[in-house]
Amino acid sequence: MLNYLIKRIILIIPLLLGISILTFTIIHLAPGNPIDMVTSLNPDIDANARARLNSLYGLDKPLWVQYWEWLKRLATLNFGNSFKDGRPVIEKIAERLPPTILLNVLSLILIFFFALVIGISSAVRQNTLYDKSMTIFVFLGFSIPVFWLALLLMLLFGVILGILPISGMHSVNYAQLSTAGKLFDLLKHLLLPVFVSAFGGLAYLSRYSRSSMLEVIRQDYIRTARAKGLPEKTVIYKHALRNVLIPIVTLLGLSLPVLISGSVIFETIFAWPGIGRLAYQAIMSRDYPVILGVSIIATVLTLMGNLLADITYAYIDPRVRYK
Repeated sequence: MLNYLIKRIILIIPLLLGISILTFTIIHLAPGNPIDMVTSLNPDIDANARARLNSLYGLDKPLWVQYWEWLKRLATLNFGNSFKDGRPVIEKIAERLPPTILLNVLSLILIFFFALVIGISSAVRQNTLYDKSMTIFVFLGFSIPVFWLALLLMLLFGVILGILPISGMHSVNYAQLSTAGKLFDLLKHLLLPVFVSAFGGLAYLSRYSRSSMLEVIRQDYIRTARAKGLPEKTVIYKHALRNVLIPIVTLLGLSLPVLISGSVIFETIFAWPGIGRLAYQAIMSRDYPVILGVSIIATVLTLMGNLLADITYAYIDPRVRYK
């Protein structure tokens, strides 16, 4: 098991380096730059002023030199300073990272739990009314655009019914609330973003868990367990479930990048103070240090999520460790 973990951790280093090269290159090749954002609407800034700003930000150097200097700073966890307000990028990310982690962890828990419940119960009750109802629900989850669903839920629960907040992480009077009141206020703000974030992933993962369970319960060892007279719950939840979890854990690890990239949409719609919204604001202002910092943090979180999925996969299926 230890050798397996060491190999997986070593593979993260070249992956992280390759992704950083691609990200750095794509960002700098995209149309527009921070200087254009500052000077395009100011007629008093001439070519000499633009050249001085390019020199100040280091944008006049060759691309490979800019990358090498940025990589040396990154090795010391120095992400540089924001072009927009001069604040250290690491401070801005540290402020926004906990809300994003909270949102994505709750979404993953919701996806994993309800996908297994819906998928397994549908497989056990195959071709019943319940199974057909869940199939309709799943196809709705596949077909409904999440941003449109978010706007509908905001309109219904926030505007028409007025029972849930539609933006931000805290209410205006959050500081005056008790500890229980602060927790309840946070939960109210989390309901809509977490539900919308988990809805799409829940749809495809529940369908996959259903098909996996149908395949497992047709195996010979399941028929043998039933022939021995074991209770149906023991057959399903003890013998079949462990084998169903193997592909589910893999898909759950692969869904983490989708959640992190989707955070840009959800956090912008709900004004959630996470790194997704920070990335959107940085892209709009061509704030290169912030964009690169957020990209690296998102990459690290994705790789760590995949590593955790690999570890869980190896724990569930010992054959992975021995291979």
